Amino acid sequence: MKSTVLKTANALWLCKDGKLVALPANTDCSAYDVIDASKAQAMPGRICAHTHIYSGLCPLGMPAPEKAPENFLQILERIWWRLDRGIDAQILRACARLYAAETLFHGTTTFLDHHESPNLIEGSLDILSEACDEIGIRALLCYGATERNYGYDEGHRGLEECRRFIKANKNPLQIGAVSLHASFTCSDKIVREAGEMCQELGAIMHVHVAEDAADIADARSRGYVGPFERLLAFGALPKGSIIAHGVHLTAEEVAAADALGIWFAQNPRSNQGNRVGYAKNLVASKHVALGCDGWDAKMQNEIDCLRKLSAEAGEDAEAVIKARVAGGYKLCEALYGMPFDLVEGGAADVIVEKEGKVNDVIVGGRIVVRDGKLCTADMDAIRAEAKEAADRLWAAMKKLA
Repeated sequence: MKSTVLKTANALWLCKDGKLVALPANTDCSAYDVIDASKAQAMPGRICAHTHIYSGLCPLGMPAPEKAPENFLQILERIWWRLDRGIDAQILRACARLYAAETLFHGTTTFLDHHESPNLIEGSLDILSEACDEIGIRALLCYGATERNYGYDEGHRGLEECRRFIKANKNPLQIGAVSLHASFTCSDKIVREAGEMCQELGAIMHVHVAEDAADIADARSRGYVGPFERLLAFGALPKGSIIAHGVHLTAEEVAAADALGIWFAQNPRSNQGNRVGYAKNLVASKHVALGCDGWDAKMQNEIDCLRKLSAEAGEDAEAVIKARVAGGYKLCEALYGMPFDLVEGGAADVIVEKEGKVNDVIVGGRIVVRDGKLCTADMDAIRAEAKEAADRLWAAMKKLA
């Protein structure tokens, strides 16, 4: 296979060992596979700092719950906690392949996933990993341990799936993390085990915190100031960890997390859709990136929503957007140990846009989308497999009603 060279209006970049290497302008490129962006716009691939791949089939006709949810916990119970229990291996594979491919078409080359499938715990991260590797996307993968269905055994198995994947994974494009769903679905015993596992493996935590006020109330009922303090008490938020949401954290808690080097993933569309509020106190942190929380990973849609909500909150919306986008690249630099920019030694994750549309995508030096078409798999077959899997998932969810 030929090595990839990216040609921009003023530079030549060789993709070598997953990184960009500058070539002299007069280099003979006949021996390379050249992506010509000299008359287009080349830029680093976009970053999604928090998502749920398992929700990727939802646009394919997911039925509404028989009784409309009236609050956040009912949304979880009547929709998402039914969906994740209906997932089997074939459904998860189809979902992951579709979501990864469509994510690339949006120009997003990295996503940080948070997975749950209570009836498919062991090996679930391998299914996601294999799909991401096939399609060609960079990913952080973890299993959100919880006790909400089957008690302690379920939570322990979820953590062990994280451990197994972290220790077994050899793919440089993928990173594992320890994960909890959210502390309000976990006992102190499981939170303690998660903290010990982070320390043992030198791994970060990826967890939902204070998405809804119910998380605060639960932590207080257990004798803690809040879920943030509870996780800290058990060492379950080491430096570099990722907190999804943080909507109901105080400015002081956000500042404390910032001082500890803990990241936040803000998810404006999801927070608005779930009516949990706007994460106004995240301005107290310099460690904030933008996620989509299982929505499509077209990050421009997330930016548009953030612009509206930020302005309504009285913030400088454009400054907030700039900080969130930059935060995504800084987060990935911390995770992968290299800049995510078109610079010497930067990640060879590049998108080329022509007339505002994604035309070419390179991830880790591999051309995965060319002239608007997926190079790594048959997109028609992916969509057909996804439609069949979706129909089975809706049927499974109906039985779980």
